[in-house]
Amino acid sequence: MIEKFNQMKELMELKKQADAMKKEMEKIHTKTFEGEYEALIRGDQFVEEISKNGERQRDLEKLFNKAIKESQKDVAKKMKGQLSGLGFPGL
Repeated sequence: MIEKFNQMKELMELKKQADAMKKEMEKIHTKTFEGEYEALIRGDQFVEEISKNGERQRDLEKLFNKAIKESQKDVAKKMKGQLSGLGFPGL
């Protein structure tokens, strides 16, 4: 029973660290240019803005953010199966 409690405590600490890392990644912004396009993306892979010739392209922002989120879900599913073999409860 104590071992399970210690595992949960470790998992909570890992989540706390992951949350802190995510907040730091959100503070990082990268701007890139390609032809007439400009993109601003955060370190957590969230597309802040896409513009073409200075005009914001909100439909493209939504599209890319949706695609990124879906790819992250797919990766999480695949990794869940691999991580469950390591003995982490609930994975």
